[in-house]
Amino acid sequence: MPRFCRHGTAIESCPICRVNIETAERSAAQRAKRPTVSRRASNPGRQRTPARTRGGLTIRHESRAEDDGFRSTLAPGLRSTPDAERLAEALARASARLGVLSTDPPGLYAEVRNEPDLEEASWLALLITYLGPLDGADDPFASVQAVRTTWHGEALPLLREVALGSRTSHDPARGDATLRAYRRWAQRAGSQAAAFTADSTWTPQRRFERVFERLALPGLQRRARYDLLVTLGALDRYPLSAPSLLLSEDDPVSRAAKRVFGIGDRLTLEHRAQDLASAAAVPIEAFDLALECWARNEWISLGVDARDDAVLVRVLAALGR
Repeated sequence: MPRFCRHGTAIESCPICRVNIETAERSAAQRAKRPTVSRRASNPGRQRTPARTRGGLTIRHESRAEDDGFRSTLAPGLRSTPDAERLAEALARASARLGVLSTDPPGLYAEVRNEPDLEEASWLALLITYLGPLDGADDPFASVQAVRTTWHGEALPLLREVALGSRTSHDPARGDATLRAYRRWAQRAGSQAAAFTADSTWTPQRRFERVFERLALPGLQRRARYDLLVTLGALDRYPLSAPSLLLSEDDPVSRAAKRVFGIGDRLTLEHRAQDLASAAAVPIEAFDLALECWARNEWISLGVDARDDAVLVRVLAALGR
């Protein structure tokens, strides 16, 4: 029986439908000729996507010490005594570093403190925190010293082969773009001193928070911005004092804070960090470095290797140890 198309004509006679049928038949024939090859066989070296990756979302599984029944209301995320002791150790070291910066800074930190030209001091502090002091080196500041330039000379450091510290913010793929952005940031304010001072009526805490926000430049990570302001404040170059951790990004510090304080809400994280800082009489600034060291299970000295035993005792006592 003849088949009729929607044009009212036998399909075999319709100039429109006949073309469509022939095209479909050729495509089916070509598909039938193709060999069936599994994806795994066609690329035997290809590794399977890890189970923790789903739709572009990577779930990090951090290592933890075995739950031994430890509990603390000030650090509800901790479940083991070794984790609590490691946090106390990290805070003792981070607090001691702040004390050393304030009283007897080593290496290039001393230059930042004693440099009579505030513009040069600010620029050197930026280079130190952006590139990062080296851990385990005889001279932690050797790589910064090798590439440092002057602010007034306007030349940018040659970063192609520079050695980077553990907490560097530098991405080699960006080249010197971040340093250029920083120079433009300061020039818009008239100078670095004007940019860091901002409003002279602000409190040190208010100044820290506002300048931290304004320093959110491409490539200048949260940790570098935070440590830069902490360093300039500790070295007494500007009236700066951190009001909180300012957990504005999903960085190693924020992730560690979520583990220690057992919650993801940033406002609650800030409150819990402040509560522990108050209970142990530890400056909140110390938590920035300490939390990351705790998560890594290694000490990042940032050019200062010291420990405050009194802080160690106070933190352990606050945690109930």
